[in-house]
Amino acid sequence: MRVGLYARVSTLDKGQDTEVQLTDLRSYVQARGWTVVSEYVDKGQSGAKDRRPELDRLMRDARKRKIDLILCWRLDRLGRSLKHLILTLDELQGLGVGFVSYNENLDLTSSTGRLMFQLLGAFAEFERNMIRERVIAGLNHAKAKGKRLGRPGVDLDHVKLNELRDQGLTMRAMADKLGVSLGLVHKTLSKCSPVGLDNSASKVEMATFN
Repeated sequence: MRVGLYARVSTLDKGQDTEVQLTDLRSYVQARGWTVVSEYVDKGQSGAKDRRPELDRLMRDARKRKIDLILCWRLDRLGRSLKHLILTLDELQGLGVGFVSYNENLDLTSSTGRLMFQLLGAFAEFERNMIRERVIAGLNHAKAKGKRLGRPGVDLDHVKLNELRDQGLTMRAMADKLGVSLGLVHKTLSKCSPVGLDNSASKVEMATFN
C-alpha cells in the first residue's frame, strides 16, 4: 500500500509542530506494513484557505495514482469546511484512493468507514438546508417590513439625456456613452419627454431593440 502522509499547522509561533502529527502517522504506517511514498506538509497554512500548496500537490498525485491511500492526523487538518471535506473524500473514492484519519479512526477502505462517510454527507446536506431556510426566512422577513430586495435601480439624469439627444445622438449611442441598457434610456426618455418618443427614428430603433 503506497501511502501519502498529510500534515498541517496553521501557525508557526504557538508551539505547533507538524512533527507531532507525522510521528504518529509514520508509526501507524509501520504497524500496518505500508510504505510511505511522500509526506505532504503545509506549515503556516490556515485550514480556511481555498488553496494550500502541499494539499494541492497531494491531490495531483492522487489523481495520477501515485498513491493508494492518504493518511492524515485529524479530519480538520485536511478539510477547510464540512463541504470541502465531503467533496475531497468523494473525489478520492471516485479515484479509488483510500483515506484514513488517525485520530478519528476513520478508514474509508472499511465498511464502517464508508458508513461514517455517508453520515458526514448527510450532515453536510442538513447544514446546507438549514442555511437555505435561514436565508429564505430572512428574505421573507425583509419583504414583510417593506424592504426592497435585489440590486437598487439605476436612475438616469434626465437633463443629461436631453442634452445628448439634442446633440443628435441615437438612443443606442446614448446608452453606450452612459454605460446602461437601451431599454433604460428609452424608459427614462419616455417619462421625461412631454411628447414621448413618437418620431420615426425612435420607433425604428426600438423595433430593432425589441
